[in-house]
Amino acid sequence: MYFSVDVTDDVALITWDDGENRVNLDSLAALHGVLDDLVATSGPLALVLTGVGKFFSNGLDLARFGDRPEEIAATIEELHRTVCRLLTFPAYGVAALNGHTFAAGALLSCAFDHRVMRADRGYWCMNEADIGLPLDEKLAAILFNRLPRASAIEAMLTARRYAASEAQAAGIVEDVVAPAEVRERALSVAATMASKDRRVLATHKKIAHRDVVTFLGHPEYL
Repeated sequence: MYFSVDVTDDVALITWDDGENRVNLDSLAALHGVLDDLVATSGPLALVLTGVGKFFSNGLDLARFGDRPEEIAATIEELHRTVCRLLTFPAYGVAALNGHTFAAGALLSCAFDHRVMRADRGYWCMNEADIGLPLDEKLAAILFNRLPRASAIEAMLTARRYAASEAQAAGIVEDVVAPAEVRERALSVAATMASKDRRVLATHKKIAHRDVVTFLGHPEYL
């Protein structure tokens, strides 16, 4: 199983439950399937994406690429597309970072409008400098679109593992709460935004993120 969806009081809670929640063509396709269903609904809506256990997402599925190296480029391109879609999705989005949020998982978190991180355990990290996989300019642009410039540069160059309080100080996440409160806080933030006019939100998100969506090569989301 990749994703389950529970809609309550106009908030769609999307739970990613696939072990380390690695990013690959199958998991991204499944996420797009969820988004297809949600975008087709009318009326008030906000969404929350969270994981289960120790991981929000532990990044690209490197073990799978060892067997299927031909999928690497396609997965990166699909990650570009997924970020673009989330950035401009016609509803407010909250990432509930229940655990480790690494590399491609960290980039996915940057596609949401608000991030809530657990205080006691789990890191937010761009670890490419440790594992020898450089970002391309498009992936770096996702960081620069969302993070303070100094924080984006530090994250890229140092592969620093940000604990929750450090991530908040760096402008990476907006909220830090106790582990039992991560999902509840994310749902609460989303609930306050669910009644906002989705057409207006979509217009404003397209204005806000036009440059990065264009650079990533997905004008279909503008």
